Amino acid sequence: MFPIVHGSYGEDGTIQGLFELANIPYVGAGVLGSAVGMDKDVMKRLLRDAGLPIVDYWTFLTRDMDSFLKAHISNLPYPVFVKPANLGSSVGITKAHSGEELPGALHAAAEYDRKIVVEKGIDAREIELSVLGNDDPIASVPGEIIPAREFYDYNAKYVSDDSRLLIPAPLSEIQKNDAQRLAIAAFRALECSGMARVDLFLEKTAGKFYVNEINTLPGFTSISMYPKLWEASGISYPDLIDRLFTLAIERHAEKKKLRTKY
Repeated sequence: MFPIVHGSYGEDGTIQGLFELANIPYVGAGVLGSAVGMDKDVMKRLLRDAGLPIVDYWTFLTRDMDSFLKAHISNLPYPVFVKPANLGSSVGITKAHSGEELPGALHAAAEYDRKIVVEKGIDAREIELSVLGNDDPIASVPGEIIPAREFYDYNAKYVSDDSRLLIPAPLSEIQKNDAQRLAIAAFRALECSGMARVDLFLEKTAGKFYVNEINTLPGFTSISMYPKLWEASGISYPDLIDRLFTLAIERHAEKKKLRTKY
């Protein structure tokens, strides 16, 4: 199975669990990797525990929104990004530039999830890499997104034609190697397999990389970032699909060797 299904139930481990119950090989991360890759709070905790750099963030349940506002509205390092913890495609994400904008941003995110992530905004370039493999993953050349809007929101991704993709990203050899190392480390820390796209921030002033998030089921059309990065790295679209099916079958065969009864 090749689950080209975005959002809830497709990327969060739900449909992967169905494939596991049906004993069918499938492309991409398993139940655990899919679930933690979707939950921005749990994902960041695991990345931090693995010693990988992430930007400062806060998280709370919607029932605690009033207490969060009372405690933090005046001391957050604005601007901040307010996000539903479990969603993709930048749906429900708002950039709050001040305390006056924070309550509206929190309520917008709360329409989509009961857990909210508030993340420190930094002046950074958006660098993305494709990762391929199971136990020995490899990373593509990095690409860079130049968003058409203030940040790479839903409209910039899917509505406007003005966003630009730079492949490869204009980086030094040292930066390229650092980005690839971080992408592979994030892939492993989050128990991923098969494929993922890892999104990094490159702070403009300090030149430091931060791991923003991982996408375990990235866009897969011929013009999507994931296959385009591999094409620039020497793996064609048909060869990439072949490799992904092979990885899925290999992982399934390894699991079938394990004892499930005692």
